Amino acid sequence: MQDALNRPEETADEARVGPNAILQVAAALRAAGGEAEARRVFEAAGLLPLLAAPPTAMTRQSAAAALHLALRDALPEAAAERIQADAGRRTADYLLANRIPRPAQWLLKALPGRLAAPILLKSIRANAWTFAGSGRVTAAWDGRRARIEILDNPLATPGCPWHVAVFERLFRTLVDARTQVAHPACCARGALHCRFEIIPAGVPAGHAHAGDPGKESA
Repeated sequence: MQDALNRPEETADEARVGPNAILQVAAALRAAGGEAEARRVFEAAGLLPLLAAPPTAMTRQSAAAALHLALRDALPEAAAERIQADAGRRTADYLLANRIPRPAQWLLKALPGRLAAPILLKSIRANAWTFAGSGRVTAAWDGRRARIEILDNPLATPGCPWHVAVFERLFRTLVDARTQVAHPACCARGALHCRFEIIPAGVPAGHAHAGDPGKESA
């Protein structure tokens, strides 16, 4: 019987997100608690078939959202947040290894943080559908910090550890190793949008220079 997750009538018009929103949660669960833990959470989300046959292309945002919510329900809060954060870092590592060209990475690492940050932010904004699905994304750089907002974030969970970890890893690797990411507004906590404020430590008041100590070497 065709799996319900793949019925065309249920998926034709639904927004999609990148498969890493599911794949890397599975990897983080296995790393933390083994195959049994992963099966327990995927089964609770009604997504056990996706554990055996992981998605290889864009996947339904409702499936990814169900998995992240099931993870928060199945595990203690701190443990769930650690797994989501690990999944976020794994997602960023995948992007660095497979989606962001090496020459672009070398260029970003070589640039002053004040120049590298808005370039990376523009790339993140251009690929927002992979982590925001139907959510509406805006992004801005004011010379000192980046701000990303996702209106009606479909993958929101309290504190959004997955999103925070993705942004943090990308900016720490490509812009400034001391970057901090704050999440002062969250859809899962009643806000209309999720807001992420990304602050590279080596970009004080918009006047960073080449050779900032916070920059990682190429």
